[in-house]
Amino acid sequence: MPKKTKAIKKTDIKGDKPWLKKVGLTSYKEETKEPNKTFLIVCEGQTEALYFESFPTISAEVKTYGMGCSHTTLADCTIDLAKDSNYDEVWCVFDMDVKPDVVGQADDFNSAIQKCHANGVNCAYSNDSFELWLYLHFQFTDQKNHRDFYNEQLGKIFGINYSKDGKKRKFVLKLYTALEKNGKASQIDAIKRSKKLVEQHEGISPHLQNPISHVYLLVEELNKYLSD
Repeated sequence: MPKKTKAIKKTDIKGDKPWLKKVGLTSYKEETKEPNKTFLIVCEGQTEALYFESFPTISAEVKTYGMGCSHTTLADCTIDLAKDSNYDEVWCVFDMDVKPDVVGQADDFNSAIQKCHANGVNCAYSNDSFELWLYLHFQFTDQKNHRDFYNEQLGKIFGINYSKDGKKRKFVLKLYTALEKNGKASQIDAIKRSKKLVEQHEGISPHLQNPISHVYLLVEELNKYLSD
């Protein structure tokens, strides 16, 4: 049986019609979108977790936990939580909270940092307290202030009893915006002041690096994924 062929009109051949030049399948360009970067941030307390939760990130997925435990126990929890999903970045956030009467606190603090680094966990630690990072938005200090000092100063700035109300969910979830709108606060200056403290304490054991805050490292990372 002769092979069937499709007839082509003579007028089409003369006009050199486009559909007669088509060979093979038409390929369509597919648009691709990079998946959002994922952060796991495991914190010692709710205050830190809520603060990072308040960042207006739009192109990153941020999962925070406030564990209520500290130092090596927190580092172990962070490492375990990181196994649950394939996060792009894992951070552990805690502070020294100097208590001279607690035996082994310095070793526990230093061991937690070492354990984080050994397991690929970024460590945003502060000495003595997380509130130092907030204070650095307004003023530089290289004095070994107790956390009560920062609570008192932040209370004056925000017009609240910071020790009592500064830890509440309602306040902390608005903290990022409150700092942004405060004309006397500057995150840029806080980062610069934090880096200055890190330089001053270079080569010193972490438990003796007082005051210091590595929170800026995590803030710089989150800043890459904020809304305009």
